[in-house]
Amino acid sequence: MSKLMRAIGLMSGTSIDGIDVALIDTDGEDIVERGPSATYPYDETFRAELRTSLHEAKSIVRRSDRPGGLAGVEQRLTALHAEAVERFCTANAIDRASIRVIGFHGQTVLHWPAAGLTVQLGDGARLAALTGIDVVHDLRGADVAAGGQGAPLVPVYHRAVVSRLPQRPLAFVNIGGVANVTWIGRRNELLAFDTGPGSAMIDDWMRTKAGETCDLDGKLAASGRAHDDYVAEYMRHSHFGAAPPKSLDRNAFAVELIDELSLADGAATLTAFTAAAIARAREHMPAEPQLWIVAGGGRKNKTLMSMIAGKVENAVVPAEGVGLDGDSLEAEAWAYLAARSLLRLPITFPSTTGVPKAVTAGVLARAGT
Repeated sequence: MSKLMRAIGLMSGTSIDGIDVALIDTDGEDIVERGPSATYPYDETFRAELRTSLHEAKSIVRRSDRPGGLAGVEQRLTALHAEAVERFCTANAIDRASIRVIGFHGQTVLHWPAAGLTVQLGDGARLAALTGIDVVHDLRGADVAAGGQGAPLVPVYHRAVVSRLPQRPLAFVNIGGVANVTWIGRRNELLAFDTGPGSAMIDDWMRTKAGETCDLDGKLAASGRAHDDYVAEYMRHSHFGAAPPKSLDRNAFAVELIDELSLADGAATLTAFTAAAIARAREHMPAEPQLWIVAGGGRKNKTLMSMIAGKVENAVVPAEGVGLDGDSLEAEAWAYLAARSLLRLPITFPSTTGVPKAVTAGVLARAGT
């Protein structure tokens, strides 16, 4: 049996709600032994800083640019990730010397692959120095530089963790701020792309209109009426007709389009839009999935899950329904991708990001340098 590598993954997603941490032992290929996981929420002050960063990042023209206050935000973000690692290891009695590598996603503030730009805040070298553990970061850059979309990166991990399931084809949907899907065929072939919005638009609507962070359990959307005309208007976006692989920036769609709607109707309409975008992804799949597995925060939105189930054939289940943890899955994936990076194994493929040939990626920051 191949020697297993212990890795920690750190994920700060487009929902900008906090840091997910997860531990796995893996050979970087078919063996994944999942360990503990945790989430460390950002306080509202830092969330506001990150939201401001999304707007400041629009002026970036080179990946190294850090206009305005972005440099300071990057250092605070890195320090919070180091603190999360320390808290996680202490809480779970993990010897840091046993950890071979940390997979560090950072915070995406700009994702324009057509312009060759994907920018994640996070100082990998600083994180390695603060934790005393080697860090693999910048896992999207090589793919974008080679002509890929730089997203999604998780499909190769999806394939590893569902290897025991008999259903094929199946679809693995991750609903974070942006939603993406991995289609896994009968011979384990992969197809992946961003389907459209995830929870970001709903969260933005709730924050600006009600001062809430989200529509908890989808209760508000359930009380409102989805306006099909607005959903249809959103669905005219060029993204949906484009062939995959394809990816989206968090702010690709304007919430302001539905400003005239009531709070409940707006939530219902944006939830229906997310569900419609996920269902439309079937147009690009070679065969209908026999099972839909949903991970990410969006799986907790009961109204959204119900809407998706009403638009697709076959069962729609949360990740927990197949023995996985829908909250930790992306952090686990980043640990897995870091292990693959150290082993120089590919993490993206023509059918997942559109890169011309399979690419291994990631920048290694050694703790001792």
